[in-house]
Amino acid sequence: MNLTQLRYFVRVAEMGSFSKAAIELDVAQPALSRQVRLLETDLRVTLLQRTGRGVLLTEAGKRLYDHAVSILQLVAHAREDISANRGEATGRIVIGLPPSMGRMLTLPLVDAFKQHLPRARLAIVEGLSAHIVEWISTGRVDLGLIHNPDANPAIETLHVLDEPLCLVSAAKSATKGTTKGPARKAPPPLPFTELATLPLVLPEPSHAIRKLLETQAALAGLKLNIAYEVSSVSAILELVRSGHGHAVLAPSAIAASGQAVAFRMRPLAESVLRSALCIAVSAHKPATPLLEKASRLLRELVLGSVATPVVHNRMR
Repeated sequence: MNLTQLRYFVRVAEMGSFSKAAIELDVAQPALSRQVRLLETDLRVTLLQRTGRGVLLTEAGKRLYDHAVSILQLVAHAREDISANRGEATGRIVIGLPPSMGRMLTLPLVDAFKQHLPRARLAIVEGLSAHIVEWISTGRVDLGLIHNPDANPAIETLHVLDEPLCLVSAAKSATKGTTKGPARKAPPPLPFTELATLPLVLPEPSHAIRKLLETQAALAGLKLNIAYEVSSVSAILELVRSGHGHAVLAPSAIAASGQAVAFRMRPLAESVLRSALCIAVSAHKPATPLLEKASRLLRELVLGSVATPVVHNRMR
């Protein structure tokens, strides 16, 4: 067993395909397959189950995957620690972004790394906040943006900004409280009691915004009218734009969609319905120069991309 075999095995497991992993690793697929077979021979177990659509981890493979990720992370941190003694921001860093921020921040992040951290290697993954927290806890992701984090001893969070949640409707649809005409005024904030009567397109129950809405509904003794349950923000907005219901999102999600003119936003009356955006890192890993500089870059990009943020500088 060697580090190359472990690295190849982890990448195949994560990609679910030898061909895709070979492309990402820039190695020939036969050489990649041979290294994984040598690893299986050395351990005398089958690690990957070959299927017509790719590969799946066996039970032994799942156990080795957890060990391999930890081993590779330790090796990477050892390299970074040596570089840290020289104050250099080098190495590889994986940043997790929620889908609503991925479109807005990916290009600026890549450009910022090229300009300010040219010796670092950047990888970006997208996922819901709950997934990013899990990835940070297991070492797959080094730094992430998450919404409304729950208390978790495995991560530390830096509160970057708050965004008020808004009712998002198709621009062509009409809702109560709007005034038509050339001098149309901004509608007043929408009471939660009225929000609960509208057909809503919401993400699954584990999503941070869904949790906020369900909690507020329970406190008010109301039941939300959930027309559709969809995980993808882009899919939610497409349903709203097509007139299938309304959404509750932060303004940055609309800005990131690139279709702001297709929607109308109305603020919610309840001040507690705000989305907190935080930077999260592992609570158990030392802060390297690369992690610290990447965190500062990410924070600056977020504050520069989201309009009129309410900024907080507290670690919790």
